[in-house]
Amino acid sequence: MNRVVMPLAIFLLLFGAAIAALSQRPWAPREDVVQEIPFSHRIHAGVNQIPCQHCHSYAGRSSEPGIPAVARCVGCHGDAFGGSGIQPVTRPWSDSSRPPFEIQWNRVYTLPDFVRFTHQPHIHAGIQCQECHGPVQTMDRVTPAYEINMGFCIDCHTKRQATLDCVGCHH
Repeated sequence: MNRVVMPLAIFLLLFGAAIAALSQRPWAPREDVVQEIPFSHRIHAGVNQIPCQHCHSYAGRSSEPGIPAVARCVGCHGDAFGGSGIQPVTRPWSDSSRPPFEIQWNRVYTLPDFVRFTHQPHIHAGIQCQECHGPVQTMDRVTPAYEINMGFCIDCHTKRQATLDCVGCHH
């Protein structure tokens, strides 16, 4: 019996390790993300010291940090896009084409579907954006500074004596 169980157990262990090593992890950090426009966080957050929540205004009250609308850019840059500024919506609601001047931002950080991360409690706890996103204020193009995974979060929660209750993130 031992001659059958041990080789089978070793085979299953090696098979599981191979699957884990070769599987795709869509939430793994990606350094190849390029944005539609060359937006520099170094200029905005670093040189001009604009707080993160000025542009990512939903981070303090929503599960998503929010991507700034072009209107937010125009607020500081004026009519930098040409024409007579922001035009009223005149397209029919059934038109699914992308409106002019709508920027398609590409996600830099992605979490698995089974994780429900919310920025709000972290912001209210006084955690700076840079603790998870790295020194964004020095980056012309944002690239992941850390692999944000369960170990990363558990280390931080343990260090800060925050809850380790599973349902806090997995719900």
